[in-house]
Amino acid sequence: MSLFSRMFLYVFVLGVLFMPVPALAAATHTVLPGESLYTISRDYGITVASLMEANGVKDYLIYPGQKLSIPGFQTGLGNTADTRRPVYTVQAGDSLWLIAQKYGVNYQDLMAANNLESTGIYPGMVLNLPAGAVAQAMPQVSRGGILIRPTLADVDLLARLITAEADGEPYEGKVAVGAVVLNRVFTPGFPKTIQDVIYEHGNGVYQFEPVQNGWISRPASSDSLRAAKEALGGADPTNGATYFFADYSKSNWLWARPVSKTIGSVIFSY
Repeated sequence: MSLFSRMFLYVFVLGVLFMPVPALAAATHTVLPGESLYTISRDYGITVASLMEANGVKDYLIYPGQKLSIPGFQTGLGNTADTRRPVYTVQAGDSLWLIAQKYGVNYQDLMAANNLESTGIYPGMVLNLPAGAVAQAMPQVSRGGILIRPTLADVDLLARLITAEADGEPYEGKVAVGAVVLNRVFTPGFPKTIQDVIYEHGNGVYQFEPVQNGWISRPASSDSLRAAKEALGGADPTNGATYFFADYSKSNWLWARPVSKTIGSVIFSY
């Protein structure tokens, strides 16, 4: 091998060895209308707390178009494409109908995308979402952004209702009470603001007893305030329930409604 050839090979090898390696950047997610910290973290398989910490979010509220860094996910430098796979992991209490509603598709398409012959599903099961499903708004889990922009007064009012209705209930039950109010905001036939839902009445009777008896005026507990913010952040232990009542209720009308979940001594239903 000639001296020139050896020198060329030497320079080439050095160039390869010291070639800059493309840097890795944290993957980013662009918030869609109807999304929340809760739903985004669930889709990526991370916790709400880690997502909040990675983005300096303090109050659970996000808005459409906002860019969020996804901890634990990396892409090549400059590639900030949404790396979320179009799948959904079934949660306890889910049904195909509820999942389809969340993603703006019908349950038959969801069954077809997964070659399901029946509607039976189980927690932990991973479902493929039909094409375009991820981009659909999920009205039953929207808790922030352009669809709801809660004021401090809204947060306080929701927390006071939670205190009055569920002060002695487990923390999950407190979040669930807040979620019911928000589910009503996004359900046809109910008022469209937090305040109007809580103060709704007909024939002299209020929808929520604490409004009727004045307990709504009591200051919110710290747990209830935290639960209100979590519900506004997208958490919904009820899977879309729009009613709740005590397990000792004598109302045949309430007991006749489809039950979503029981938390503590409170029944949540549709």
